[in-house]
Amino acid sequence: MTLLWCAGLLFCASGVSVADGMQPETTVVVLYEDDGEATINIKNTDPGPALLHSVIENIAEDQEPLLIVTPPITRVEAGETQLVRFISTAGAPLKTQRLKRVSFEGIPQARSPGGTTIGITLRQNLPLILHPRGLARHQAPWELLKWKRQGTGLVVHNDSAYVVRLALELQLLPGKQLATLPRSYVLPGEVLVVDTHGPQSDVTSVVLQPATVYGFSVDSYQADVTDHGI
Repeated sequence: MTLLWCAGLLFCASGVSVADGMQPETTVVVLYEDDGEATINIKNTDPGPALLHSVIENIAEDQEPLLIVTPPITRVEAGETQLVRFISTAGAPLKTQRLKRVSFEGIPQARSPGGTTIGITLRQNLPLILHPRGLARHQAPWELLKWKRQGTGLVVHNDSAYVVRLALELQLLPGKQLATLPRSYVLPGEVLVVDTHGPQSDVTSVVLQPATVYGFSVDSYQADVTDHGI
């Protein structure tokens, strides 16, 4: 899955300093409940020291605080790597996978004597999945989704305990029409309505582009479409 980049401006003290940013070693963080925590290495690729600011972000559908990050802010020298830990604080055992996001922002300590220096901060935003104790590690959870015709439209059911991540764009067969999902993940127990741009009563299957648990794209997957209730 493509990493999301954001840029902000940090005004310090004529010249412009551009930060290369903080580079995570992986594109997804997975915290297994059995372990109680997860770690990730973040490398400062900026030519100078920077402050690494790590923040856990709740998704709109799940606002429950389930973990903390440490250190939340720390100085990282140029070319050095910082270990960041995520520690579970869940008050009750998890029943399904849960999805959060984590951002890593590098704030350069740019200085220019006698002038104004503008440092550009780069922020990486990654998915973070919490995995329940006792739940098998499914390598292809998108295979568990159920695609159904509902009236003249199309819906997708996730009856599993897994978070399924996939690209927004779908292809409907046999007509090869394009359709889109409202977002790039389907949470456990959710039903999402697919934007099909018109009646799709003749659709027999859907081609999707899933992402693995660890964020790598895999081959497209074709799933059957059934009538609602089947």
